[in-house]
Amino acid sequence: MLHWALIFLVVALIAGVLGLSGVAAVAAEIAWALFIIGLILAIVFFILGRRPR
Repeated sequence: MLHWALIFLVVALIAGVLGLSGVAAVAAEIAWALFIIGLILAIVFFILGRRPR
């Protein structure tokens, strides 16, 4: 998940440099959403993985 967030962030930066502000904004929003989802999942798996068996 965080891998895809990084890819969309790079796409947003390249689109921003090239002057494609609409594409850059959409890619940045997707990257932010994927980052938040990945972070929440990482925290949940970290907490659930520490249960004693």
